[in-house]
Amino acid sequence: MLPDFDEHWKWAVADAYDISTVPAFMARWWGEYAIARDPKLDAHVNGLEHRAAESTDLAEARAILEEVSHIRYQVQRLEPGQ
Repeated sequence: MLPDFDEHWKWAVADAYDISTVPAFMARWWGEYAIARDPKLDAHVNGLEHRAAESTDLAEARAILEEVSHIRYQVQRLEPGQ
């Protein structure tokens, strides 16, 4: 065994894996999953993103993307089954 297992483990394993981003990743994943499991909402979000990409008016594109952002933010708060 290593003389100081805890110190070696921290150096070799714990410091190599930064888990500080896990909550943000899970919130993002959950939001994408919530949108994907609702075909109408998924089509609506994709349509908005397509409209924003095709828009030649910067203010309109920004407003559309803000709406998409608001939708994504709201669905991250849904519980399973909602």
